[in-house]
Amino acid sequence: MHVDAIEVEVAVIGAGQAGLSAAYHLQRRGFVPIPRDGDPRDRDATPVDTFVVLDANAAPGGAWQHRWASLRMATVNGIHELPGFPVPPADPSMASRDALPPYFAAYEERYRLEVRRPVQVRAVRRADGDPHGRLLVETDQGTWAARFVVNATGTWTRPFRPYSPGVERFRGRQLHVADYASADEFAGQRVVIVGAGVSAVQLLDEISHVADTVWMTRREPQWVEDDFDLPARTAAIAGVEARVRQGLPPGSVIGVTGMHWTPWARAAQERGVLVRHPMFASIEEHGVRMPDGSFIAADVILWATGFRPALDHLAPLRLRTREGGYRVADTRSLDDPRLFLIGYGPSQSTVGANRAGRAAVQQILAERRATAASAADAAGAPGVAAGSMAGAEASAA
Repeated sequence: MHVDAIEVEVAVIGAGQAGLSAAYHLQRRGFVPIPRDGDPRDRDATPVDTFVVLDANAAPGGAWQHRWASLRMATVNGIHELPGFPVPPADPSMASRDALPPYFAAYEERYRLEVRRPVQVRAVRRADGDPHGRLLVETDQGTWAARFVVNATGTWTRPFRPYSPGVERFRGRQLHVADYASADEFAGQRVVIVGAGVSAVQLLDEISHVADTVWMTRREPQWVEDDFDLPARTAAIAGVEARVRQGLPPGSVIGVTGMHWTPWARAAQERGVLVRHPMFASIEEHGVRMPDGSFIAADVILWATGFRPALDHLAPLRLRTREGGYRVADTRSLDDPRLFLIGYGPSQSTVGANRAGRAAVQQILAERRATAASAADAAGAPGVAAGSMAGAEASAA
């Protein structure tokens, strides 16, 4: 094991919705965050049941702090409170990137989660190659040796843009939703918007007020008249769960449930701009060439094509399947049970992230109980957990 590694029971990577949820449940069940000040190697001053939260962002707020300025609280799709602390009332016209990061900051302070930032996690690997030992979390500020790693790095840092023939020839501007700031920068231009998700339709509605828009998707959207109710949500989650259990890339919820009529979709439809075109065949210097050979001039191509899980730091564990996913069931890696992936696959939504944080901690507790019982049996004594665990289990009952 790395000679300078700091030992910790649980390392949480990421302090967005999923990471803070995991930290909350760890603390609620008796784990103690390692203080940011002082030397964490001082074992006389550090409890046995510890955790640390490592966040790459310079400030609290997760991905919310990076959203575009025009995304208002009234049009945010899917806010759910962090466990134990309601989202305070906010002006519907307030930008979400201004309203929500202070809520995350207050949450960290309220529960004293001692989040360390900015910390870049470079790699997670097995200590000495031992499949049953600790995992080494290597960062730009030192190495942590954890019995369990809860990965909650989300997707925002990995925008996905599919390759298209001729993409390098385009002389206009290309950008991803992750780089979008405001519709005003496209005033008077023609903007090709690519994508079939919520963001694509929301930005189509917004940009079409100041620019000529052309909306393109690879497949014809399947519009669903019903609300996105519990049966629809359950079906979506079950579909994604089945994929990640097999090690397939998670895919999108919309691919399972179809497109639901949001207020901005209705608004775009009423103004006659919700017109879907098939995906172009190639990109040329001044626009795109359609499958039928026709040409559409364009000043801008906006890729609203989603994101991919930010998991490159897990590469040393060699858990990625040939299909490009990770085999996960109920947040836990099926190929290395010391690793939990939350905010991944079926837990990408805010409410799903909360539940995943709780599920991961419950499994960590169960694993520790089983280990303590096995050790007690080997010693010929009754199976009891460590003293610090007894109090934690009582509080979790």
